[in-house]
Parts: sequence; structure tokens; C-alpha cells
Amino acid sequence: MKFRLLGEVEAEIDGEWVDLGHARQRSVLAILLIEANRVVHVDQFLDRVWADHRPQRAVNSLYSYLSRLRSCLAGGAEISRRSGGYLLSVDPAAVDLYRFRDLVAGARAVSDDEVALGRFDEALGLWRGEPFTQLDTPWLNETREALTQERVAAERDRTDTALRLGLHASLLPDLLRDAPAHPLDERLAGQLMRALYRCGRQAEALEHYDRLRRVLADETGVDPGPDLQALHLGILNGDPTLAAPTPEAAAAPPIPRQLPAPPPLFTGRVRELATLSRLVESQTDDADAVAVAVIGGTGGVGKTWLALRWAYDHLDRFPDGQLYVNLRGFDPAAEPVPPPVALRGLLDALAVPPKAIPTGLEAQAALYRTLLADRRMLIVLDNAHDTEQVATLLPGSPTCTVLVTSRRRLGGLVAQGAQGFTLNVLTDDEAHHLLSRRFGPRLLAEEPDSVAALLARCHGLPLALSIVAARAAMHPGLPLRALVDELSEEATRLDALTTAT
Repeated sequence: MKFRLLGEVEAEIDGEWVDLGHARQRSVLAILLIEANRVVHVDQFLDRVWADHRPQRAVNSLYSYLSRLRSCLAGGAEISRRSGGYLLSVDPAAVDLYRFRDLVAGARAVSDDEVALGRFDEALGLWRGEPFTQLDTPWLNETREALTQERVAAERDRTDTALRLGLHASLLPDLLRDAPAHPLDERLAGQLMRALYRCGRQAEALEHYDRLRRVLADETGVDPGPDLQALHLGILNGDPTLAAPTPEAAAAPPIPRQLPAPPPLFTGRVRELATLSRLVESQTDDADAVAVAVIGGTGGVGKTWLALRWAYDHLDRFPDGQLYVNLRGFDPAAEPVPPPVALRGLLDALAVPPKAIPTGLEAQAALYRTLLADRRMLIVLDNAHDTEQVATLLPGSPTCTVLVTSRRRLGGLVAQGAQGFTLNVLTDDEAHHLLSRRFGPRLLAEEPDSVAALLARCHGLPLALSIVAARAAMHPGLPLRALVDELSEEATRLDALTTAT
């Protein structure tokens, strides 16, 4: 048997939901569950269910509700008549309210913060909304408010525990969201200030204190308490004791270097590299904008190679690291990578512990943006399918630069301020030079007609040229003419353009 009060009033017997009847009958059950294993007198029922609107036959109605509840809960829980009232006998562990209180008490009693955090998370996970949703009586409303305060206290204790574990970065999005709803909560204000300070946002922490001080003066005529004043002074003076007491503070996580190896046969593209630099520079002049460049073009034209070549040529601009995601937007063998999966991979790359990653895409995206704030990083989003796949992965800090490659124009990104251009095929000279680097000038000079035919059949596509060159390298005795013949025949063209053989 399971009972739920932390949301709608519900009961479950052997995995089956029980029909608990209309609102007043569910109110009677809620009262019995709140007072589980304690006698509730008839007068208490009448006051708590009907208050000042007690009908003439309220006692008869109460007895009817209790009888129906006995029937629908038969085999799971017992409602028994006691002197002057009724008692619901139930294992407290079967009621989510008592399970919540037990977990919170256990979390507060344990000395291991890791264990405590797990218990707090389990306890808060039992909440599905406001207690006894849709039930409206003065007593239940007062009880609901009291339970909500219990939940808030548990949330504050959970936050303190997480701060001791150095999880300030994952806490910050929720703290920033909750603070405006509780403008006079000094404990919440202190937690937000600590998280901001530990995330390198000292000025914002001080601004939040000043804002709270003004609100307190206007609303109550008092100053912040001594604990918050001491925290403010410590942040103002850069007190080292406010740093996170975790390995995160003692040893910085490794800088992510996720770029694939630079393209070994990259050739030409001088104008395109200059164009890409110009597009990035045109956006970095705007102090509030994230530089986003979109490289478009057909498959095999060299979009990824161009992005990687530019990235390696400008590594000094991104001392805080480089992130890379292959979004597989046009992979014939797999679906495009969903944004939540891509985002989780980026958080892993930023060394976020799994337990510190919040639930929900919006909260994870907020954490991602928080981690990238003020960091000089490059993010390469390769093979994007559409704007929607990319939008969640964009940072919010103007210190970051984003390169996106796609077979589509991604007009949605351009409409939001990104700069884009379409990459064309290699020029004849560039294509010839690419083959020359692979075969050597002597072989090209020995078979000029075959070289010309290969260039014509590869249409200036760097991928096709590289695959042909690799195939020739794996079969050193194969004349170039044989490759030309393979590319000329429909039946063998795909074999010639694969590196599988």
C-alpha cells in the first residue's frame, strides 16, 4: 500500500490506483494520513473538513465517507473506530509525507555530505506539487503552508550541503531563479552570494547584497543580519575561506581540448580562411554578442576541414579550451544527435560530476552557459541538421566563439545574428595541389591525362579527392588510369570512393 499527500491525494494497492471519491471524502483521508496512527476525533473531522460551513447532516456524511474509505482501502490499510474518533493504522514508510520527513531527518543527522545530499534529493523527489492539490479547507490550507515551509527548509539545507561539496556551479541556475520569489529570505540570499562568488561573479554577489539591503530597509526598516553582513564583507575583501572546500578549488579540472586532429592534406582555402576570420572579427567587435559563424555547403566540400584548420590556426585565442560535437545531422546510418544528448556530452567535457547535473534541458543549458561565462573558448558544432539542434548548445558569453557546419543555410541562426557563408569546391589549382601532396609531383607528371580525368570526376570535392588519394596509397602498384576507369563505371564508382577496401 502506498499513500501520496505531496501532490494530489492518491492511494495505490498492489500497483493499482484506488478511486478515492470526491473532494470531501479525499479530505477525510488526507486528515487520517496526516494524523496517521493517531486518533482523530469526530469534532476534529467536522472542523477540518467543513469549518464554519458545516451542514446539518455533517456527522452522517462523515460516517458515510469513512465507510466508503474502509471499502476502497480494504486489504491495504485499516480505519478503526476508537473512543470518540477514528484511527488509520499504516506503516509510516508507506506515506510519502512521513517518508519525506524521515529522509530529511536522516540527511541532517549524517556527517557524510555525499550521503546527506543523496537523502535530501530522494526526499525532495517525493514532491509532485502542492500538498493535497485541489482540496480547499482552512485547516488543510494551513497545513499545506506549514508543509511547504518544511520543504523550503529542506531545500535550504540541501543547498548548504551541496555548497560544502563544491557544487556551486550546478546550484547557481536554480538559486538565480528562486531568489526573486523570496526577496526577504536572507539565507537564500547568502547561498546565492556564495555561489556567485565561487563562480567568479563577485560583482554580482555584491550587487545582490545591496539589492537585498534596500528591500529590507523599505519593507521592514532593518539591516541584513550579522551572518549576511559578515559574508558581504568577506566577498568584498576576497576572503580565501569562502572558496569552495573541495578538490575543485584545489586542483582545476583539465582544460577541454576536444578538436579532432587537424586535416593532414588541407590545401588552399586562403580566401575562405580569411573570410571566416573576418566574420568572427565582425562579431567580436560587439562586446555583448557571441561570435557565431555558420559554414554551409554540400556534403564532402570540406566544411569540417575548414573549421578545424581555422581552429588550429587560432588556438591562442582560446586558452580556456575547445569543445567539439559531431551532431551527425546528415549521417545516413544514424539519427541526428538530440540536443539533450549533445548538451550532456558538453557538460561531461567541462568536468561536471554526474550528481551535479540538474534534471531538465533548460536547467542543464543554464548550467552550461554558467560554466562558459567569461571563458575564452571555442565551440565547434559540426554537421548540424537545423537551427533547433544547435540553439541549446550556444553559450551566452561574448568571450566564446562558435563555428557551425551544415549542409543547410541555418537561416534561423543567421536571423539571430550569426554570420554565414557557403563553401564552394576547390579550384583546379587547389585540387591539383592536393593530389600532388599525396602522390608527389613525379607521378602526376608521368600520368597527366589520368590526373586530369581524376580531377574532373572528383569535381573539386576535397573528400572525394582525399579518398581517391588514400585508395591509391593503399594499392601502390595500381595505375592512376585504373582509378579513372573505376570512377567512370557506375558499378564500381562507390567502391572507388570508399576507404573500406
